[in-house]
This record gives sequence, C-alpha cells and structure tokens, in this order.
Amino acid sequence: MGILSGIPKNEPMHYGEVFAIWTAYSSCKTMAAEYQTLLNHAGDGELQELLKEAIEISQNDSRELEVYLKENGVYLPPAPPERPKADLEDIPAGAKFYDQEIGAKLTLDITAGLVACSQAMGMSIREDIAMTFGQMHVKKAQLGLKVLRLNKEKGWLIPPPLHLAVPEKE
Repeated sequence: MGILSGIPKNEPMHYGEVFAIWTAYSSCKTMAAEYQTLLNHAGDGELQELLKEAIEISQNDSRELEVYLKENGVYLPPAPPERPKADLEDIPAGAKFYDQEIGAKLTLDITAGLVACSQAMGMSIREDIAMTFGQMHVKKAQLGLKVLRLNKEKGWLIPPPLHLAVPEKE
C-alpha cells in the first residue's frame, strides 16, 4: 500500500492543497466581513437575505477549512474582525453602496469562488479535500443562481450585448 492509498485524513497534504485551503480560508473570512458591511448598506429585503446566506456559507466554510490547517500545523492567516450593525439611514449617499452594486459584487465573488473551488478540486490528490471543495462549489453555485434570479427580477442585471441576429440557413 502506497503513501497515498490509506485514510485520506492521515495522508499528507501537498503544497498546492495547503495553499488552496489557506487561500480559501482567508477569502471566506474576508468575505464574511465584507458581506456584513454590505448588509448595512443593502435596502432590499431579498438582497439582505442573500447576504445573510452568503455570510453563513462563508463562516461555515472557514470553520471546515480551519480544521485542515490546524490538523496539519499550518498557521492561520490574519482575519478581519466581524463588522457591527449600522443603520442604513446613517450612511451618507456618497459613501453608500447601492443594491445593484451589491448584487454585482456578489455575482463577481461567487464566480471567482466557483473557479477557485474547481481549481482546488482538480489539483487535490486527497479525496477529502477534493470533496470539501466540491461541496463548497455546490453551495456557491446554488447561491449564485439565487443572486442571478434576484438581479434579473430587480432589473439590476446589465447584460452584455445580446446576439439577436441569427444567420439564415441555406
């Protein structure tokens, strides 16, 4: 039996896995704080619910990733503190993020997260790590669909130029 054919959690992580987990952990912690801040700016109730879901997903994912880092003796990157609640009315217009901008930011973050999870899955040799990133990918994809629907329903989605002219078949 080879070194990588036993129980996955007893197998060593390779440097790519360590970096992927460390980076994902840092990203989750940072995004949870960012979304707490954006929650203070959001006026739309549905958007607020999606931000709360994004915060919960980020916090849960970071807890799961933290276990890998600690079990393997990898120090945790610095994380921003949780953000306090603020009243939307107290934020000046020039300093405020608007709902459409928040929806676009969520879309961008989810898209980048999907790519990062796919990359981590593809380079993992430990099945437990690949599965963890696979589960994170699924949660991000589900949240992304909700954000897409909200952006479309609210008229916040700015589509690229649409291809309407279809060549005639001969």
